[in-house]
Amino acid sequence: MNGTRKNSGRRKDSGRRKHSGNDQQDASFEVLDGDRSRVIGSLHFTTVSALLPLGVDAVIGGRAAVIDLAGVTSSDSSGLALLIEWLSVAKGASHTLRYDNIPSQLQQLARLSEVEELLVPG
Repeated sequence: MNGTRKNSGRRKDSGRRKHSGNDQQDASFEVLDGDRSRVIGSLHFTTVSALLPLGVDAVIGGRAAVIDLAGVTSSDSSGLALLIEWLSVAKGASHTLRYDNIPSQLQQLARLSEVEELLVPG
């Protein structure tokens, strides 16, 4: 975490929380200004367990009404399960949660799993 890049002043906390699953898979959760957060990297079995509590804390703390997924580079069913779990946490805390810029790979996986309406409310 030493030498973390600044994000043009938009990041609310002091640094990016990153988890490296292996040489090719890593992911981070960042709290931005207001009630926005974002996920960057790979959402796979090796990374989601570290991201889960970061998102839960942000959702419960009102810092993640919107989570931007534009920086997600790849995902498997573990990533989809992570997003659904964060939605469940938000509902349990009586908070709203919306995902922006859902990658097509995650949308297709949600469609195949018949849970697309959870990620993209109609």
